[in-house]
Amino acid sequence: MPTASRAAPSARTAPVDACVTHRTLVVARLGDNGPVRVTVLPYNPAWPEAFTTIRAALATALEGVPVVAIEHVGSTSVPGLAAKPVLDIDVVVRRADLDAAIAALVAAGYTHRGDLGVPDRHAMAASTTDEHAAVTRNVYVCVEGSLSLRNHLAVRDTLRADPELRDAYAAVKLGLAAQELDGIEDYIDGKNEVVQRILAAAGISDDDRGSILTVNTKPAS
Repeated sequence: MPTASRAAPSARTAPVDACVTHRTLVVARLGDNGPVRVTVLPYNPAWPEAFTTIRAALATALEGVPVVAIEHVGSTSVPGLAAKPVLDIDVVVRRADLDAAIAALVAAGYTHRGDLGVPDRHAMAASTTDEHAAVTRNVYVCVEGSLSLRNHLAVRDTLRADPELRDAYAAVKLGLAAQELDGIEDYIDGKNEVVQRILAAAGISDDDRGSILTVNTKPAS
């Protein structure tokens, strides 16, 4: 899933696809300094079932914190779409409740990784030893109304409603997964053209699409 606008940091920060855990070798490097291969699988109906399990665990961990929603986003949330086998989950809170939500997830075993350069979206790394460790996932605490959240929801809903765009996106991802790439940045960069089409169809503004493109474009070497 493409990321949202970011503040200008002193060094380039990791785009969202680089935040996947490697427990299922979603991104595998061939040799010490060799190319990488990205795992993209056909749609698996077990993915929404796994989300239901994790959503319940998150709701328990966040008991007492006013949570607006817990959303399944990313490619695994779109029926029929090939995807990396990693759940993307947005915990949506109001700004006033952001710190409390982060603290509750840390108490439940998550590690707070910060916003990774994406404003109003905080990455929470799941424990590799908890009872749900087999479910590889990216969990984010997102401020309600933020560009990152609007982006995730708009892309998800557009792909669910448009089989042609969904299949075009899948074809690009599968094509990239069949290649040996220099790094995860090449995978993200290779999706930019189709992602921009999806964002336009989703009604994301020109300015916001430009911000997303900037984050997801590989820097010139």
